[in-house]
Amino acid sequence: MNISVELTFSPLQEDYELHIINFIKKLRGSSLTVLENPLSTQIYGPYDAVMKVLFVDIKEAFGMMDKGLLFMKVVKSDRSEYEPHF
Repeated sequence: MNISVELTFSPLQEDYELHIINFIKKLRGSSLTVLENPLSTQIYGPYDAVMKVLFVDIKEAFGMMDKGLLFMKVVKSDRSEYEPHF
């Protein structure tokens, strides 16, 4: 089963940019499809593989900061090829 995950990662501290950059670079190092835009990061792939990567990378990112917030949306399908029809 493939999934699509949208993440919005918000470290709640002054050096937030470094934490976001490190988190995205770590995700890019996986074998998953990772796409970014100015507001969020999307990850696509098999459920078990995506969740395994997120389990490790979120824990590591949270461990490197004082306070943080992560919004996550999960869709049961691979939406990486989505194109608007309008």
